[in-house]
Amino acid sequence: MKRTILSTIIAGAVLAFSVPSQAAVSQSDKLATLSTYASIASVNYSDAVKDAKALQVAISNFAKKPTKASLQAAKDAWLVSRESYGTTEIFRLSNGPIDAESGWVAETYGGVEGELNSWPLDENMIDYTIDANNKRTSGNIIDTKGTFTPGGEDVTAVDVTTLTASVLGELNTNGGDANVAAGYHAIEFMLWGQDQDYNNMIEDSVTNGAMTAGQRPLTDFTTDKFAKRRLDYLNAVAEKMVDDLSVVSGAWADNVSGDKGLYRAALLDKLTGDQKSKNIETATSLKQIFAGVGVFSKSELANERIAVAVLTPSEEDEHSCFSDNTHRDIALNYQGIKNVLLGEYKGKKVGPAFIDNVSDEEQAEISELMADIETRIATINRLATTTMHFDYQIRPENEESVQNIVTLKNQLRRLGDQMVIVSKAYGISLTTNDVTDAEETQL
Repeated sequence: MKRTILSTIIAGAVLAFSVPSQAAVSQSDKLATLSTYASIASVNYSDAVKDAKALQVAISNFAKKPTKASLQAAKDAWLVSRESYGTTEIFRLSNGPIDAESGWVAETYGGVEGELNSWPLDENMIDYTIDANNKRTSGNIIDTKGTFTPGGEDVTAVDVTTLTASVLGELNTNGGDANVAAGYHAIEFMLWGQDQDYNNMIEDSVTNGAMTAGQRPLTDFTTDKFAKRRLDYLNAVAEKMVDDLSVVSGAWADNVSGDKGLYRAALLDKLTGDQKSKNIETATSLKQIFAGVGVFSKSELANERIAVAVLTPSEEDEHSCFSDNTHRDIALNYQGIKNVLLGEYKGKKVGPAFIDNVSDEEQAEISELMADIETRIATINRLATTTMHFDYQIRPENEESVQNIVTLKNQLRRLGDQMVIVSKAYGISLTTNDVTDAEETQL
């Protein structure tokens, strides 16, 4: 995420929407579909935590014995961890535990999305890069002894003598959104290193080749004078990521125990006694979810993550630019949307779905749109694994792949608008403006 867009959505979801006097779906059916949504979130986040812990183990093994094989094992574990996390992104933008900005949900769970998946990051803040003049940069977290002061506004100096999870928390977005020190993409940069275009962002003078990602040398972790610092950094960021993910996953637990399971129970109107006031009205939950799904598809995925990259065109604006894993980010983010709409997880039916309550004609229209989206994503994935990574697919000279990506963007925007149709079946009135974040949909 580049910038916060949740406040706009919540304002629209809570204040601007109206509920017709005659709802089209019964209260029990509404709660049943919300239960499916919660069940998908629960198992998805559990898988993400499991894979993050496996990544942490791989990083620990690499730190203990840095070899070519253990570095590759850490990279492989990162790629696996992105598979499960990518589909959780659909639970953003709905005032849930991942990124709520106000109220008891934010106070309880902290809204840690920015600690997990912030991008694009200024890699120069973390470690060296090779600049346009083929010179190695300095003045970063890794090569600093003592106090480090990030660039930007309203910065706070941080003692980086010892690199720990809490230190990285102090550094993350300290001074600006690009000052990312924690999360998946910080680990990605440390494992793969730089893969960046220069010379007007077209000619690749750092890592040549349409199928070549970042190539950080093993010596950065063995013989280089800052080798231990890099290994300490990796261990710290992995620890923080597991901790942050565990907090969010716990919010979706089946049973309430302290803060664990509290959000899920509130979403399903199951809290009693002193906690009953935390229950979220069903209509409010549905408004926020439908608006969140719409905005995620239309503004975040279609525009922020796809349109910006292809229209720049710049590797810096693609999601996983160091590992060249952006094609999987796109596929998985869409899969998360599909999971929620169809009530599925890993291809298996979980329960009653949001789409079940729209008319047959509307279901057919949405299904046709999704089929086209899936065909275009399949093309991106095929090219990325056989011919050219996403960073080459967005180059202007590759007109066919550019057109495919631009059309995908447009189709995802249309899918976001379909949440207006879905919401009507639940007695909720939305407009296309309600499922659009104006700041993110300028392209």
